[in-house]
Amino acid sequence: MASEAGALLARLGAPPDLAIRAFAPLPGLDGLQERPILVDQTHRSVVVSERLVVKWFTPPLPPPHRSFELLAHLAAVGFGDTAAPYAAAFDARGRAVALITAYLPEARDGWDWCVEAAVAGEPVGALLGGLAAGLHAALATPSALLPEPVSPADPSGWHARAADALDEALALTDDPWLHGRAGTLRDGLDVLRDPARVPAIDVHGDLHVGQILKWRGGYAVIDFDGNPTLAGAHSRQPAARDVAQLLTSLEHVAQIAFERRDTDVSAWLEAELAAFLDAYRARLAALGRSELFAEELVRPFAIEQECRELIYAARFLPRWRYAPLGVLRSWYRGEP
Repeated sequence: MASEAGALLARLGAPPDLAIRAFAPLPGLDGLQERPILVDQTHRSVVVSERLVVKWFTPPLPPPHRSFELLAHLAAVGFGDTAAPYAAAFDARGRAVALITAYLPEARDGWDWCVEAAVAGEPVGALLGGLAAGLHAALATPSALLPEPVSPADPSGWHARAADALDEALALTDDPWLHGRAGTLRDGLDVLRDPARVPAIDVHGDLHVGQILKWRGGYAVIDFDGNPTLAGAHSRQPAARDVAQLLTSLEHVAQIAFERRDTDVSAWLEAELAAFLDAYRARLAALGRSELFAEELVRPFAIEQECRELIYAARFLPRWRYAPLGVLRSWYRGEP
């Protein structure tokens, strides 16, 4: 299996002497056609012969490689709403160079299908809430790879890390309104100083609608690499961290619809945020895992996330700045 993956990557121009970790045998390929996935992303992905996706990490990712472990764990506990992993490749320094996963036919990026749904007024909140709950329940299910997937959350550093994100966002963002709201945003982080005791799991870490593909067979969560602006954070976090990210991404969808499609979807957004939370709570309860969700952490984590979106925009994608700024303004609209 490893030799098959290595041969494939070599034919795609990978550097020599890569170490290959195989997860499953590669499917048969008729020829070798390659096309890029043309969406905004931190790394680079290509589709190979309409059967595989090769994600090239740019730059290579240093260890530990939690995303590979999580994909293997999810497969072991029977979570099927993701792209099956086949192999990963590492350089001589142990850095991840590439990941090979299954190609999902007719897959559409979440920033495309979800924006179209918003403009058309189609519901998405319930399906996203149910999908997130199923993912979190699976991440909290023991496997041979992860025999103790749930542990008490360690909140030390939560407030300091969030406050640092706010400070960095302010330093990187020249916006008078944002600077005028710094005190209000800082107050919103106070619950992180001494939060109630909550469980932690190995969360997705960067769960936004762009990580959820709509494909011929349904919907799939992808990219378990974590938040590119949150290096060094402990991988075990409250499930509310993912929930906050996914909810704010729905708010980003509304900002995109207004900015790029000249469509006000504020009524749609209000309904879908509520539908998401209703479906998330209901499916967690049905799966017997309601204890995973500490709802009081959603807003402070959301504030931190929008700060990190501003940091991401400043570092990688300046044109994205309008979305997190628009979300923050919407939270405090009408206040003096």
